[in-house]
Amino acid sequence: MTADHSRDRAAASGITLALVAFAGFPLGDAVIKSMAGDWPAPAVAALRFAIGALALAVILFMREGRRGFQVNRPWLHVARGFALFVGTISFFSAIYIMPLADAVAISFINPILTALFSGWFLKEKMPPRTWVATIIAFAGVLIMLRPNVAAFGWVAILPLISAFAMSTMLILNRMVSTQRSIFAAQFYIAFWAAVFLIIASLIGHWLVPVMAVPSAPDWDVVLRCLLVALTATGCHFLLFMATMRTTAAAIAPIVYIQLLIATAISVFVFDDPIDRTAMFGGFLIIFSGLLLWRSSRKATTVLEA
Repeated sequence: MTADHSRDRAAASGITLALVAFAGFPLGDAVIKSMAGDWPAPAVAALRFAIGALALAVILFMREGRRGFQVNRPWLHVARGFALFVGTISFFSAIYIMPLADAVAISFINPILTALFSGWFLKEKMPPRTWVATIIAFAGVLIMLRPNVAAFGWVAILPLISAFAMSTMLILNRMVSTQRSIFAAQFYIAFWAAVFLIIASLIGHWLVPVMAVPSAPDWDVVLRCLLVALTATGCHFLLFMATMRTTAAAIAPIVYIQLLIATAISVFVFDDPIDRTAMFGGFLIIFSGLLLWRSSRKATTVLEA
């Protein structure tokens, strides 16, 4: 077997793993949406990340012992957890009240925002094509928000808030990229996100009627939160394996399979109507992302976990 043939097989397997991973994320979103009315979104998010943080703590201790929990710049990890908290609670709330496909499509502005924030905060060069992609993406978001704001009110901007928060988290992740242990970095972001979400759930329970927790979660709510935690962890692990076999540039465009699957779930499972205007806005967001991907591929391949 030649070296080129081996590389081709590795690349093909990497793309297949990425396809499975990206296809799995909207399935977890659908499980979250299915809990609307059973338990408030902040409480569901808190339970999901508490399960994730506990699992990561066990893995970290088994691999590295007590030393694994020692990290530098702890306040930076608190900031990462807070950004994840804002992004999660916004997105979970969004998919509770609006079509899943629309929320996922608006969240795809994340790469554009990350490119902008990298230029502003990390002093990275912003090529002209990035600015063009940014303008197109924001136009798509405004088009998608128009019918949703009319239908749901200003709470429809929640997925946009989530995208801003997740972009901030990516920038903070890069600031801790030299962290001694990647497992420690992942544990602390999940831990602090769980802490902030638990606090938000308690405040919401006492002060916001729609966020009141009626009772302890039923077993099926706990089971679904556990399923989401396992699904998300498994998908991230598959993505990690995919990047070991092929380049990030080859994987990047596959992310848009999420929108196709989210749209199918939104229509056939939750009976959400398809808005043509929103679909056009989603197309602009996808186009801007592909434009940004093509521009970055010509420059250098950078993996951002």
